[in-house]
Amino acid sequence: MTTDAAAGTALTLYLAGLVAAFGARSWIHRRRTGSTGFRGLSGAPGSAEWWGGTLFAAAVALGAAGPALVLTGTTAPITLPPAILWAGFALAIAGFAGVLAAQAGMGASWRIGVDTTERTGLVTSGMFAVVRNPIFTAMLTALLGVTLLAPTAVTATALVCLLLAVEIQVRLVEEPYLIRTHGYAYASYSGKVGRFLPGLGQLTRNR
Repeated sequence: MTTDAAAGTALTLYLAGLVAAFGARSWIHRRRTGSTGFRGLSGAPGSAEWWGGTLFAAAVALGAAGPALVLTGTTAPITLPPAILWAGFALAIAGFAGVLAAQAGMGASWRIGVDTTERTGLVTSGMFAVVRNPIFTAMLTALLGVTLLAPTAVTATALVCLLLAVEIQVRLVEEPYLIRTHGYAYASYSGKVGRFLPGLGQLTRNR
């Protein structure tokens, strides 16, 4: 796989993944529930919600910009062995497929962002029985794959921004909301199932 082919593949997969995971999924969700599921990633400037949303938006933009800059010759990627490029391809495919599968597994509870006045069902089966946030885990996997396909400072920055965004969103926004909303059910679930990886990031019951 050549440098240009890898970057072109990265950009194609990335844009297709965004369309499927956000555009198509929102459309399907609206057809089934009457709502797009989009609740926004907002909050007062400087708040956890604001930082999570801002970093997420930056990650999305930089994730597309990285491969595009390589294709236009603006940025030269780091030279990696073909085996690493193919590994990146496999990770990107697996990551985007995982995002779609986890979104489907949430059913009517799927949302983008948190509405603190809303109560959705607590999903603990399927991929959510393995990790509590499989969508975010899969997103990070996909972007890691894109970064390996188009290894530049821009794509690496996108990956860091996404990691920070999901850590802030999950730890400071979603987990407190789920604890308030679902009480003991979420405390019991989060005490047994890892946050992003199996066996890591369980919450203690007294949290």
